[in-house]
Amino acid sequence: MPGAVPPPEGSPDTGVAWHHGDPLGEQRSAERGCVVVDRSHRFVISIGGPERLTWLHTISSQHVAGLPDGSSAENLSLDINGRVEHHFVQTDLDDVTWIDTEPSRGTELLSFLTKMVFWSKAEPRDGNELAVLSVLGPESPAVFEKIGLTPPADVYTATPVPGGGFVRRMPWPTADAYDLLVPREQLTEWWKKLTGAGAAPAGTWAYEALRVASVRARIGLDTDERTIPHEVRWIGGPEQHGAVHLEKGCYRGQETVARVHNLGKPPRRLVLLHLDGSAGGRPEVGDPVTAGGRAVGRIGTIIDHHELGPIALALVKRAVPADAELVAGPCAASIDADTDESDDRVQAGRAAVEKLRGR
Repeated sequence: MPGAVPPPEGSPDTGVAWHHGDPLGEQRSAERGCVVVDRSHRFVISIGGPERLTWLHTISSQHVAGLPDGSSAENLSLDINGRVEHHFVQTDLDDVTWIDTEPSRGTELLSFLTKMVFWSKAEPRDGNELAVLSVLGPESPAVFEKIGLTPPADVYTATPVPGGGFVRRMPWPTADAYDLLVPREQLTEWWKKLTGAGAAPAGTWAYEALRVASVRARIGLDTDERTIPHEVRWIGGPEQHGAVHLEKGCYRGQETVARVHNLGKPPRRLVLLHLDGSAGGRPEVGDPVTAGGRAVGRIGTIIDHHELGPIALALVKRAVPADAELVAGPCAASIDADTDESDDRVQAGRAAVEKLRGR
């Protein structure tokens, strides 16, 4: 659209607008009014067939065998060692499960799902006939009402859109966040409907800044090849806004998930870092985080927030204290203590073992 600024070279959000001329103002509008963000580069998969949910339940981390019609969940595909390979959001509506995931990982995820069908009555296929728009902000319901839509009131629920697609409510990156999946050929039409009803155009810069501030990981940026779900706050069912249900049966990687939850501690934790913006430079994704000259973590997403200034997500070792003096690339960095979730509790399984040993 006129005024849209493309993202920097190498961005994972190539193909959609980075901002529309006022990236910090777009963030403020997302928190106080209503914005619409083009996220149509998301890769969409559709799965039909009467056994789609029970089949997906057996090969993923979330409890989705009985997912009600019109419900959504975040989900993971793990490798045999419990490391995260894919993160996706799924919605089941009118006998079809829709999955959307990172644009760079969609083809690989679709290939994996197709190979895992075997004899199940499930039919995964490229579902990119739908495109994703995200609508954020407390005025979003009023904007939807003006264009004749009633958005769902509860998070992880979805309602159909006349003419195809659906709108679902998400618990992040803001308290009032909705994903609108519409027929791709109608993308521009829906954009104009929303902006005409009062939604301000916003880019992925605004979406990512709010995501980072809410300490929500993005696979491939805030994770690496060693990441397990416990490190990035993905443990829990939909009621905990998680992607790993701890009360479901066997699936690939489940042994690691259960062992760490019951007996061990994750080696790292996801934290929000405040960066010293006076340093004259920025770290890059994957750069080490150091303390006293020793590497203690890795940098993920780096972004400028309209209130917090330069911030980043990072995976740091579990033992790093919240008040540690850190360095990220050329910048001094500090952990945001208010959002830190370091956990020193003894797990039930470990306590039981120690009791049996008489300690």
